[in-house]
Amino acid sequence: MLAVVALVVAPAIASAKTGTRYVNMGDSYSAGAGIVPPAPGSPPACAQSALNWARDLSATRGYQLTDVSCSGADTTDYTTSQYPGVPPQLDALSRQTQLVTMTIGGNDNGVFTGTIQKCGAAAAQTAGQGSPCKDMYGDTFVNTINNSTYPNLVRALTEVRAKAPKARVAIAGYLQILPPTTGCYPVMPIATGDVPYLDNVQATLNDAVKRAAGVTGVTYIDVTGVSTGHDACQPIGTRWVEPVAGSTNFVPVHPNALGEKAMADQAVVVLGLD
Repeated sequence: MLAVVALVVAPAIASAKTGTRYVNMGDSYSAGAGIVPPAPGSPPACAQSALNWARDLSATRGYQLTDVSCSGADTTDYTTSQYPGVPPQLDALSRQTQLVTMTIGGNDNGVFTGTIQKCGAAAAQTAGQGSPCKDMYGDTFVNTINNSTYPNLVRALTEVRAKAPKARVAIAGYLQILPPTTGCYPVMPIATGDVPYLDNVQATLNDAVKRAAGVTGVTYIDVTGVSTGHDACQPIGTRWVEPVAGSTNFVPVHPNALGEKAMADQAVVVLGLD
């Protein structure tokens, strides 16, 4: 840990003026997976949307955006090719980069999709009653985040800082997927007693992102507070994350256009871009 801290230097503040060299990295929450229309010229496998938060930020400010976000990415895809013809995401960075944003970590160890899938399968066995996922998996997901995802995030953010030493680097947490206590089975197929359990898993993931940002000199964009009440159980027009049943996106359990816009708005506030 001391070695990591020793590498941290004060981040340069990115200019909010037209022409800022801006790189957007990360996974499907950065890419806006499932939101139409797709981003012109982006790799089809990455499912980038023309309405993702980075494109919102750059369109209104005239930034020079390079968007290498890619659905399904984990921290290993910063240094290796995720798909044929898709370079490692770190390749987009240089000493000329001024601003970097991302969401990353949710796909490491399969925690993001794995937790939803496993808890959904458990809920099906109890018709949405009880807490079958908590009973079956206990602290497994939380321990994986703390023991594996967190150090992966520290390493990835350290690598970003090394490749773009003059940039303001920011990483966002993940929008609230479920309410804190009461769910909406079967729209979100999570058993009633497992809703607070999954909310705690997501809080642990966001905390790991925040802690990793803290030790690497990266700005953390907290979206938990602003997205509370906009989870996947809310009606169309209120929710920022789409549910499993009745999703308006091609990719459920991911932000819709309202969610991506909210992420952009929170980035503006935290980074002081206006």
